[in-house]
Amino acid sequence: MGAVFALFAAWYFWSPKSDGLTYNDRKGRLHFWGLFIGVNLTFLPMHFLGLQGMPRRIVDYPDAFAGWNLVASAGSIISVVMTAYFISLICDKFEEGKEATRDGWAKDEYLEDIIAWSDNAKLSKNIEWSVDSPPHFHTFNKLPLQS
Repeated sequence: MGAVFALFAAWYFWSPKSDGLTYNDRKGRLHFWGLFIGVNLTFLPMHFLGLQGMPRRIVDYPDAFAGWNLVASAGSIISVVMTAYFISLICDKFEEGKEATRDGWAKDEYLEDIIAWSDNAKLSKNIEWSVDSPPHFHTFNKLPLQS
């Protein structure tokens, strides 16, 4: 699941730059926390079931393991619902998303030093954040040099 969360994080970070639209931040946070709870409710009980001696890959299991299996099943249902919610978040983004800025992450709530924010507000430190969102085809005539 670490790789899956990395894919979601990459989508949330790069999608405003790649398609030029912003997503609803509140819905994105709800998706993250819902999926986080669902995944942990799915896989943490499986650890306890293994410690109690439940064999894997069997069709039927003893009733002694029913409680933790119920919790794991509820967690998997939450995960599926949150994945469907993510798909609806993508649809909302393309229907109601606002135009993304060049550097969507340069907000004062993410920066600790307001003076540094005011000094660097017009200058991006990376090439990918200094061009429009989404970048135009052939943005540069030749490959830019970075130091």
